[in-house]
Amino acid sequence: MLLCDIGNTNIHFYKNGVIWKKKANIKNINLIDEKFYYINVNEKLKNVLKLNKLAINIEAYFHLDTAYRGMGIDRIASCYAIDNGIIVDAGSAVTVDIMSGGIHLGGYIMPGLLSLQNAFEAISPKLKMNINPNISLCSLPQNSLEAISYGAIKPFFLMFNETKKNKKIYFTGGDGKFFTKFFNDSIYDDSLIFKGMLKVIKDINA
Repeated sequence: MLLCDIGNTNIHFYKNGVIWKKKANIKNINLIDEKFYYINVNEKLKNVLKLNKLAINIEAYFHLDTAYRGMGIDRIASCYAIDNGIIVDAGSAVTVDIMSGGIHLGGYIMPGLLSLQNAFEAISPKLKMNINPNISLCSLPQNSLEAISYGAIKPFFLMFNETKKNKKIYFTGGDGKFFTKFFNDSIYDDSLIFKGMLKVIKDINA
């Protein structure tokens, strides 16, 4: 069974536990030669997918118990995979969602690490520095690189720690693995979206 998570930049594929990605464009959609289930946030590919006889859109089958409005289908799919816990998708933006007993309690969005790095550069060319992922959060910075890295990473740690309370954190996304090192009881799982999709497909076929 082939699953596709179609974003604005990339298409992430999942089959038999293996994940890979390709650029999100018409060519790569049309190269798929088998039936596939998908979710999509890419408006440019919407009509192409509708016309593809191999493509099955499962977005309408997700029914997340939440009061949150305007939640993207990719976030919904990840939440579907977890009944209890904090889900952090750390990409160009960082989304945080809280699940309790299968109910979505709410969530928030923060700029991603790369976005913050670009923001520092926009403020001043002197602040054009790559964030140091090994910065210590236990002592105050003593130079500009440490200061930028500390200022970028520490707020994430504080927000996640305040949100998690006694819940487990499930990290996904490009920077998800990096954030796991700050929380001993956290899990990195790049297949959360696909686990949510598989759960829905199972319900459809039940």
